[in-house]
Amino acid sequence: MAATLTAEEEQATKQFLEEINKWTSQHGVSPLSWDVAVKFLMARKFDVLRAIELFHSYRETRLREGIVKLQPQEEPLRSELLSGKFTILGVRDPTGASIALYTAKLHHPNKTGNHVVLQALFYLLDKAVESFETQRNGLVFIYDMAGSNYTNFELDLSKKILNLLKGAFPARLKKVFIVGAPVWFRVPYNLLSLLLKEKLRERVQMVKMTDLRLHLPRDCLPEHLGGCLALDVHGWNQRLLAEQNGHVDPVDELVGIPLDDSSVHAPGPEAMRLPEYVAHLARAQRSGIYQEYEELRKEQPPGTFHCALAAYNQERNRYGDVLCLDQTRVHLKGRRNERSDYINASFMDGYKQKNAYIGTQGPLEKTYGDFWRMVWEQSVLVIVMTTRTDEGGRRKCGQYWPLQEGGQEVYGHIAVVNQRVDNHSHYNQTTLELHNTETCEQRQVTHFQFLSWPDYGVPSSALSLLDFLGAVKRQQKRAVKAMGSQWRGHPLGPPMVVHCSAGIGRTGTFCALDICLSQLQEVGTLHVCQTVRRMRTQRAFSIQTPEQYYFCHTAILEHAQRQGLLSTNQ
Repeated sequence: MAATLTAEEEQATKQFLEEINKWTSQHGVSPLSWDVAVKFLMARKFDVLRAIELFHSYRETRLREGIVKLQPQEEPLRSELLSGKFTILGVRDPTGASIALYTAKLHHPNKTGNHVVLQALFYLLDKAVESFETQRNGLVFIYDMAGSNYTNFELDLSKKILNLLKGAFPARLKKVFIVGAPVWFRVPYNLLSLLLKEKLRERVQMVKMTDLRLHLPRDCLPEHLGGCLALDVHGWNQRLLAEQNGHVDPVDELVGIPLDDSSVHAPGPEAMRLPEYVAHLARAQRSGIYQEYEELRKEQPPGTFHCALAAYNQERNRYGDVLCLDQTRVHLKGRRNERSDYINASFMDGYKQKNAYIGTQGPLEKTYGDFWRMVWEQSVLVIVMTTRTDEGGRRKCGQYWPLQEGGQEVYGHIAVVNQRVDNHSHYNQTTLELHNTETCEQRQVTHFQFLSWPDYGVPSSALSLLDFLGAVKRQQKRAVKAMGSQWRGHPLGPPMVVHCSAGIGRTGTFCALDICLSQLQEVGTLHVCQTVRRMRTQRAFSIQTPEQYYFCHTAILEHAQRQGLLSTNQ
């Protein structure tokens, strides 16, 4: 492909590749090529952040729908490609856009599964947009319903086709024409509104066959349309199959990487880009954000608390009203003569990372052994403490680790040795060595304690907390790298333990901030309300006060200002 780009477009391509190839190197796969990068950038008019979001959406959609390692010469994909259901017309529209055609009457839901249809769609469209002319001028998609019956129609498949075209495929979608829609498609209810996302509706037109000639060149009408496409054996699909024999899809290796977003935190349609986010804050003001929190607070946790409420577990809860959901609680591994596997700790997802955190209460003296046992069993590398042990004359958390350098304590069957303490202006960083007295193994864990966060309140400035978050993440990354091949889980490593006193207020705020900033960094969007709502489904009642919720918003703003993100996004 001889792609002629402007200097600005070349710069955007370099920036896109730099970001994506950080991700590919993290997963140990081949870097993305320049040509493939240009395809994604063309689809989003060289907006780098939107192109990155599209890349991940495309990759994850393909994996989710089984569109992986496509083999067009093998059944059932070969027959589907040669059925004529999808094709690319040999002509372009007056603006130079390619014309893709889907002929509804050729689809028989009882014979062909959705995933095979979607495989064929992605395969053909991928080949169509290899053309630089198509990347530059876009794609027109004709959904030809002429002559089709209700038995040819499948609502779920049609929704996927139309929405994937807009949100998960690297092409500049210019127009969708739904041609010759039967009466049952239009009445008694508007099927179109069920099929389409809000933002796609403006690009879709329902037209009669006779009106289509107003939009498309005469030489592709009427022989290619009206459900009567007679596929010539020398047609586009047939030629493509012959040319592509043995061809390897350059994105296949990337698509094969397991989905990271089994996590509840993945970008959704409600996500905002920074300018929208700033406008939302300006409109809502503090009072509006407080009201948003109040609505969240009213939502009941989607689960049960049976184990946390059991009589024999009550003494393991620091606070009687801060309990773990049965569905997300951490189970201690069973030991002989032990009645319960309960600890007041919950698995919490991070951004596109299942079980990124363990949100827990500040350990009680009677639960020190359980706490260290959990740290060992879950292969924890980093512990984040966002409270002091005593605040306002009240005990907030036990002294569960040896405080002085050289100090050592034994908690249950885990011996903990304080190897080193580094004091910073707003936090202390302690390197601890753990010895399992039963297996004679040892490991290193880093303990971070943030010192500038008042209970129930918020730090006076977000910058100190942002610096703390950065230090925590860098250490987690270093520790995962040091594990090498010993760690076979998520590339970002085992869960980080995060706690305050109850394990919901400051803990929830810290995790929400990390999730939102991770999404902002990767795809340029975020949504605080949705993040907190999802977080509360795993660690019930996370973020205790409207002030903490508002602080999340202002901290993101401070981060964006410090990183110089606002000037480039507004």
